[in-house]
Amino acid sequence: MKRIVLLLCIIFTFTSGVNAAGCRTHKYYEKDYQQAWCSSFGGTTEYVLPDKARVDCVTKTHAIEFDFAQKWAESIGQALYYGKKLNKQPGIVLIVENGTKDVKYINRLKTVAEDNNISLWFMTPEDMVEK
Repeated sequence: MKRIVLLLCIIFTFTSGVNAAGCRTHKYYEKDYQQAWCSSFGGTTEYVLPDKARVDCVTKTHAIEFDFAQKWAESIGQALYYGKKLNKQPGIVLIVENGTKDVKYINRLKTVAEDNNISLWFMTPEDMVEK
């Protein structure tokens, strides 16, 4: 039973942005970044594909995946898949909350994105503050 509870806490931490103690692990939730960016680009959030996959943001030209920097590799596959299914340019908005610690993820993503024609944007918590 303890193992099941521990497993559920771990799953909850990785899927919600909140750790087992109930504390946020990110400054904002991924959905907050999605809503702010997508609405500013005139897109639709949480677009559902026929296979029930959810595209974080769809604009006139792009199918876009949002992920925190540490999940850079996962974002590539999703963006490519969404772009293919919607016949749009794949794109990724990488959420960078840890400054210099996230640079290695940015560089890795840039390398792969360039070779696969994936558009990139970056967001930080400062982008969420109303100016």
